[in-house]
Amino acid sequence: MPEGPEVETEKLHEAIHEELEREGGRLLKVIALTTSMLAALAALASLRAGATVNEALALKTEATRLQAEASDQWAFYQAKGIKAAVQEGVRASWLAAGKEPPPEIAEKARRYAAEQDGIAEKAREKEKERDAREKEAGELLHVHHRFAAAVAFFQVSIALGAVAALTRMRLVWLSSLVVGAAGLWSIAQGLVH
Repeated sequence: MPEGPEVETEKLHEAIHEELEREGGRLLKVIALTTSMLAALAALASLRAGATVNEALALKTEATRLQAEASDQWAFYQAKGIKAAVQEGVRASWLAAGKEPPPEIAEKARRYAAEQDGIAEKAREKEKERDAREKEAGELLHVHHRFAAAVAFFQVSIALGAVAALTRMRLVWLSSLVVGAAGLWSIAQGLVH
């Protein structure tokens, strides 16, 4: 009589090993698929981050140009004011001498003062345009930061996916998905803004 039931343990061991390999292979395929999708999302987020920062820089450059034009207008405004003051000085000299100043002196002073009004309006328009460009550039930089954060989240997620593939640990892979979801959230925030 045999001492115990005879079970062929070698076949059982092989069956368990094959099942583990099959299960591990399936996990590797899922990890590879999700990691490749995360890499594609990282590339898209990187493109959007680059595009928004480039557009913001172009707007900042435009704002700088508008500031220079506004400064030129204000310098022109001051020059007209100086010319008007010179004409007033000439007029005062005539009056101090007890003589009537020629009418063109007063006319020039009035013309310079009137020209100052138009110049000041142009300068204010340039400053208003400058402020609009600055505001738009600031908003784009904020959006850029959202996309840049998404790229960082996706890079961390991809690294965790690689660790999960090497260790075949589901928990690490799930943490990769959580960090990837944070990247998706960051992209969504950038797109909504």
